[in-house]
Amino acid sequence: MLTAVRTQATVLPGHRLEITSPELPEGQTVEVIVLLSVPTSRPRPGILDFINSLPPGPRSYFTWEEMERGFQEERDAWDR
Repeated sequence: MLTAVRTQATVLPGHRLEITSPELPEGQTVEVIVLLSVPTSRPRPGILDFINSLPPGPRSYFTWEEMERGFQEERDAWDR
């Protein structure tokens, strides 16, 4: 049977952790998983941040006909 003990600990000098819990039997081998809570210094960028980071210039065709022509030129290039 697998038993989990969830607790919080403070990192001690020398980058050490000490965990004390009555559920932990002395001499028993245990697996320890450490999850580090790191405060985020800034929020994750959104899609508008990505779009604004793109270099200036045309990003799309201005008319439907131009877009169709561009697609057709690309398709024609496949046959070469």
